[in-house]
Amino acid sequence: MNINGKKAIVFGGTSGIGLSTTKMLSEKGAHVIAISRNPEKLETLPKNVTTRKLNALDREAVEKFFDEEGEFDILVNSATGGSRAVGPFLSMDLEGYKASFDKLWGYTNVVKYGTKHLKNDGNIVLVSGSPARKCRPGQIAISSVGGAVEAFARGIAPEIAPKRINIVAPGIIDTPMSPLEGKAREDYYNNTTGNNLIPRAGTSDEVAKGIIFAIENEFITGTTIDIDGGWLLS
Repeated sequence: MNINGKKAIVFGGTSGIGLSTTKMLSEKGAHVIAISRNPEKLETLPKNVTTRKLNALDREAVEKFFDEEGEFDILVNSATGGSRAVGPFLSMDLEGYKASFDKLWGYTNVVKYGTKHLKNDGNIVLVSGSPARKCRPGQIAISSVGGAVEAFARGIAPEIAPKRINIVAPGIIDTPMSPLEGKAREDYYNNTTGNNLIPRAGTSDEVAKGIIFAIENEFITGTTIDIDGGWLLS
């Protein structure tokens, strides 16, 4: 796909991986609508970008948004959906585990109501995570949700063809989601990536490049692209 002149919608498009994707799409000449629950946090707009305030969990609002926007070419969702439970499952608050699946429900809402307005040569990219296929201690909720997202994309790919849908699965990525600062932040990323084949945290831009690849390559659908520094092999 030639991105220049295309209309793209990016959920979670004002921070982290979503913001990097918004910027790269804009640089390639797309008109981008960056969706966020808090779009005001994006202080300066890249060229060809507009923002909309919308919660992907609000089904009626999502349907209304797509009906108003009409036809478009590219749909990306990197929104986390909210809080994510961490720690051992047997000692986990099950409400916290359940809430972690808000990411999946946000994705399904966006795909359900967005696909009917997506052009036949258009495509969707969702973001899961490496724990979906290699769960490390304390990641059971993140792993479960990521696995569900990937199964959803593979299952729906034949249903929406010739429209495409793919998954990008990041490993440990240094994004604003982390509340840690200074040495504590540095120590966390060193400790969690030290055994990876590429022993460092990834960047939002590195993940966004994978999303752009999934958009531009018209010969992939139902595929998971790993951008994990060797997480799955370590």
